[in-house]
Amino acid sequence: MADTTEQEPAQATMAKPKPPSEDAPSDLKPTATEVTSTEASTDPKAALAARMARFKTLQAQKESGRKATEREVRDAEDRSERLAKLSKLADAHTKASYKLLKTDDPDFERKRNWDYTVEESESWDKRLAKKARARDNNAFADYRGEANKVYKRQVGQMSKVDLAAYAEEKATKLQRQVQSGLLQLVETDSGEIYTVDPNGRINTAVEEEYSHDHKPSKEAIDRLVGDIEKGEKARLEARRKRGIRDEQDQGDVTYINQKNKQFNDKLGRFYNRYTTEIRESFERGTAI
Repeated sequence: MADTTEQEPAQATMAKPKPPSEDAPSDLKPTATEVTSTEASTDPKAALAARMARFKTLQAQKESGRKATEREVRDAEDRSERLAKLSKLADAHTKASYKLLKTDDPDFERKRNWDYTVEESESWDKRLAKKARARDNNAFADYRGEANKVYKRQVGQMSKVDLAAYAEEKATKLQRQVQSGLLQLVETDSGEIYTVDPNGRINTAVEEEYSHDHKPSKEAIDRLVGDIEKGEKARLEARRKRGIRDEQDQGDVTYINQKNKQFNDKLGRFYNRYTTEIRESFERGTAI
């Protein structure tokens, strides 16, 4: 009997732990991730299957993202097309309404002008007259008039002048000329200060000799380069429209127009081998 009682505790000690039952608390149960990681660590096939599942999930996310991007791009394009169509419809509606109102009411133009002031009406008339003069003066008359048109166009294309920087530069120049004695500083009884030049002009800088140490700003240089490139591009475009494509031709000009150039080239292909020595003699002045 004593042996039996001594073996029972030993068997109880060596017994394997039982798996947690369904009634056990939730914090004691193994989670699905732990079970998957445990199986994946013990089974290579399970690990490979888990990686393939993850890879397929990423592929599905990539495909869904691509489709969503394409759908947004199509929606944006359709939106721009719809806005363009709506704008055209609005313009057509405005023009049609204007025509209907003008047809129904003979005094429509006179009544519509009631909404404009005298200054706005005069400004509009000047604008129409200026456009008419520009349209009538479009043809070439002389080089002086052409240069005047180019000058006015370039002035109109100039960027907005920085008035603050201009006023600061003018004040600095006036101050420098006052210090050098070219201008006289006058102060009135009210405390107002202004400059006077020898000719009696007020707040006007005296013309100075050009100083060679003047350095233009980078913006001014870039603007000048842009204007030169724009003019060169326009010149080449005009030559291309006239059929002249010899921009790389650096030889002597022996023609008066494109047809004459083609004829001279044709003559040169056939007779240059016979006339080269004669032409060189003429150029050297040794021809007989």
